[in-house]
Amino acid sequence: MTMVKQDKSAYVWDPIVRFGHWALVAAFVIAYLSGEEESGDASQLHIWSGYAIGAIVAVRALWGLIGAGHARFSDFAYGPVAGLRYLGDLLLGHARRYIGHSPAGAVMVFALLLSLAGTVGTGLMANSGGGKQPAGNAGGAVIARALEEENEHRESRTGGEGAESAIGELHAALANITLGLIILHVLGVGLASVAHRENLALSMITGRKRPANES
Repeated sequence: MTMVKQDKSAYVWDPIVRFGHWALVAAFVIAYLSGEEESGDASQLHIWSGYAIGAIVAVRALWGLIGAGHARFSDFAYGPVAGLRYLGDLLLGHARRYIGHSPAGAVMVFALLLSLAGTVGTGLMANSGGGKQPAGNAGGAVIARALEEENEHRESRTGGEGAESAIGELHAALANITLGLIILHVLGVGLASVAHRENLALSMITGRKRPANES
């Protein structure tokens, strides 16, 4: 008699969370590495990847409000204090295992979403004055023209070159902050994977983890 091995893993991450996670990774890597052209303007690849990041962040934020299970923000509404306490327990080797996001993971999710949103927003502001828009994007061209006219009007009153430079510097700073958060996130995932004897990166591919009742 053949015994069928039952899959005792729990389904945790839905496709929107998983695909959005890895698409965001790819888009950020492309955006960060494409940077500026020799002329100093943003490259088309950088602009398109920035738009992709903005769209993914928007979808994830919406899904955090209307999604189900562990995708909802209400499922991991932990504050910074809880996140620091979890990290301390993790370093001491007795952190509680969470089937969804841990408190530290939750804080990182919110920090990354805010940082990415700020990076995209400042990127749009910095690029609006340059007139460089993705080819064939008529709607984007209309919006860009409106932003450009507003930017020109602002420049005529306040000396906009300095403001544009400041926005560009803020955009670069936020991009570097996001990169730093990503590095901390990777290190945290690795540490938690070792502590809980579970491949958390793999679970974001398969969507499955050990059940909550298994330590």
